[in-house]
Amino acid sequence: MQKKPTAGTMPPALDQTECNCLALRQAARHVSQIYDSHLAQTGLRGSQYSILSKLNRLGPLSINELAKAMVMDRTTLGRAIRPLERDKLLTIAAGEDARVRKLKLTAIGESRFKAAQAKWREAQKEFELAFGPRDAADLRGALRRVVAAT
Repeated sequence: MQKKPTAGTMPPALDQTECNCLALRQAARHVSQIYDSHLAQTGLRGSQYSILSKLNRLGPLSINELAKAMVMDRTTLGRAIRPLERDKLLTIAAGEDARVRKLKLTAIGESRFKAAQAKWREAQKEFELAFGPRDAADLRGALRRVVAAT
């Protein structure tokens, strides 16, 4: 008869004391602080830069499409885009269907995004130099798998 594992003998993968959610959130906050400090001069936070970047890369999107692409709750995204709309960095207009709202970068938004890209690259470089370029690439791959698996 097999002995039931105790906390001290449990395989690390099954150890309930190590919380994956906490570890990911702590790492995300730490990395966000790096990007936010670089982007501060542009008046954008890392999360706002990410929204502008998605819209720049993918073009106009519905709120639902952008929420899905950002892996965000629609309500949370709605709160995040308000300051961007207020600052005229994006517009929210009716889509093909009256129930759909389309988000689109404005000329001011494109300009602010392009100006912020240099600061984003500085943050990217700082993280990759500290963490290692190969490890950073491996981390991005692992995190993409996390998103795809859930």
